[in-house]
Amino acid sequence: MRTDLTTPATPVTTATSTVRNLGILAHVDAGKTTVTERILYLTGDVHRRGEVHDGTTVTDFDSQERDRGITIFAAAVTCHWDGHRINLIDTPGHVDFADEVERSLRVLDGAVAVFDAVAGVEPQSESVWRQADRHGVPRIAFVNKLDRAGADLDTAVASIRERLHVVPLVVQLPIGTSDRFTGVVDLVRMRALVWADGADAAQESDVPDDLREEAQRRRSLLEETVAELHPGALEEFCRRSALSGATLSAALRDLTRSGEGVVVLCGSAYRNRGVEPLLDAVVAYLPSPLDVPPVRGTSGDAVEERAADPDAPFAALVFKVAAAPTGRLTYLRVYSGTIGKGDTVVDAGTGRTERIGRILRVRADRHAEVERAVAGDIVAVVGPKAARAGATLCLPAAPLLLEPPTVADPVVSVAVEARRSTDTGRLASALARLVEEDPSLLVATDRETGQTLLSGMGELHLEVAVEKIRRAHGLELGVGRPRVSYRETPAGAVSGLLYRHVKQDGGAGQFAHVVLDVGPLEPGDPAAALAAAGGGGRGDRAEFAFTSAVTGGRVPAEYVRAVEAGCRDALADGPLGGHPVTGLRVTLTDGATHPKDSSEMAFRTAGRLALREALRTVTTVLLEPLAEVTATVPEDAVGGVLGDLAARRGRVTGQVTREGTAVVTATVPLAELFGYATRLRSRTQGRGTFTTRPAGYAPAPAGSPAR
Repeated sequence: MRTDLTTPATPVTTATSTVRNLGILAHVDAGKTTVTERILYLTGDVHRRGEVHDGTTVTDFDSQERDRGITIFAAAVTCHWDGHRINLIDTPGHVDFADEVERSLRVLDGAVAVFDAVAGVEPQSESVWRQADRHGVPRIAFVNKLDRAGADLDTAVASIRERLHVVPLVVQLPIGTSDRFTGVVDLVRMRALVWADGADAAQESDVPDDLREEAQRRRSLLEETVAELHPGALEEFCRRSALSGATLSAALRDLTRSGEGVVVLCGSAYRNRGVEPLLDAVVAYLPSPLDVPPVRGTSGDAVEERAADPDAPFAALVFKVAAAPTGRLTYLRVYSGTIGKGDTVVDAGTGRTERIGRILRVRADRHAEVERAVAGDIVAVVGPKAARAGATLCLPAAPLLLEPPTVADPVVSVAVEARRSTDTGRLASALARLVEEDPSLLVATDRETGQTLLSGMGELHLEVAVEKIRRAHGLELGVGRPRVSYRETPAGAVSGLLYRHVKQDGGAGQFAHVVLDVGPLEPGDPAAALAAAGGGGRGDRAEFAFTSAVTGGRVPAEYVRAVEAGCRDALADGPLGGHPVTGLRVTLTDGATHPKDSSEMAFRTAGRLALREALRTVTTVLLEPLAEVTATVPEDAVGGVLGDLAARRGRVTGQVTREGTAVVTATVPLAELFGYATRLRSRTQGRGTFTTRPAGYAPAPAGSPAR
């Protein structure tokens, strides 16, 4: 444990086994950024502790982040602890920026999940936990803010067990409660760590007499839980009725990396208590790049694995692109091989050749140039001109295409236009750069009005994007009222719909004859292609399934694929209001061809027009996006808040009261939430807060403006 906090840790050249690629995950205001700042301070990377409320943090360096007091953009930093290099990414906690979390998790080997000791597991905590589950990222938990009134480690741990469905392995016992919280008992080493007021380093001592019995009870409970999960620990436990410290530590490491258990630590990052043991736990329990399975990709038609070997062919995944004063920065996770300045690589997806001009070790908005990067590194490079987030960069002689991070579908849109007609071209350029940096944004032109539409994951997401254009490019913009993304789905079915496409204009003709059965697709249908949820629990309906029941070769296989492509083309515009169609099953039952005039183009056209005709025939239902709202309000304001949610067509699903505060959970149509922040503040005299997360789609009422 480091005690000299005035001298920066000496940067060392580390092997892949001593690297930790780490993310900090949590709900808004759980203390992620404060934890990150204390890590940077304790590792000697900075000499002054940054504070969110003062706007002096390293990772929240963007002007909007400092103005709003929240993390908006995932920021990478590098520090050193106990001979290990830690590449750390501080991720956003607001649901509107979940795509930043998704792209970060794709390249991380481990994560620290931060929980509020009073609130426990909050909605976005649960969402990011599920995202990490999908990526198989091992985690340890840090219960923060134990110095707050009402903080309770056991209650927070119970919420982790009940809401996240994991086995918490609590390795610390708090010393003191609320503002008397001074330290922790390390249950693995059975030692006390106490932080004096104003001190940066902990003082190690024996377990206090008044806590010795409770500490021993919790140590025994920890040993029993570990023995139930770990065969090696069980063998020793059966032989000795206890576990040695070495066996316990090794078992905790194995359980963390397999995901069978989650080590839980506690502290108060704001008061600098508990962060040093957290760093020790990161090094001890979370995996290095060598401890995770080799990355899998495709090379031609073959699936190939590459281990984190510096001598293997180079392969890296781009997970972030950002504009900086030094030029365009492309953030990479190097999975195999070594890359140096001046090397030439290829974008495996596009085949475009790129040259690496500089390689940078990143510390938020500051950078240190290095000569090379090896397997396991997370670095930024200057040079690539066209590589987007999700691209694979590799050696031209050994191509490998890695699976890119998923991108969620936007749910909210606004119309944007330049105030001055002379700025139209600059606005188009600014929007293109914005979408390049944030793939969860989408720019399109409304075919009816000619307006430029900017779509994103929520009202705050779009507000931040528009403000970024204003500040970075000095443009005056006009912004229209946000619009939500509706969907259409069939409520009825049609069988045997016959469509014949015949076109003869003097040259080669077009002939295609198709017969379709069209109807709703149920979520449990085995042929369902589930909607891409993007990690937020959105889109639990099946989107589209196509099958062929044609026999006797009446429609060749290549024409069947063309019919399916045509049907997918028709899904873009539904009959009710031109919204995308979802929840649809199409079966091609029969058809006919012409020996000369049939072609893939003819059958694709027939499929598109036939499905459009079928959708006009069946009953179609308009679907609107829903959001789960979690509002935290004073008890005396609950009545007004519930009334306002009811007026917004909200359905209350839960209400919990603790410490004079009520937490109300409701499902509300997304279109009804515009302006809700202002209304909630007025009803609670500024004391109420809320968060949202996507909750799928539901039929819209008859008077919906989208009809």
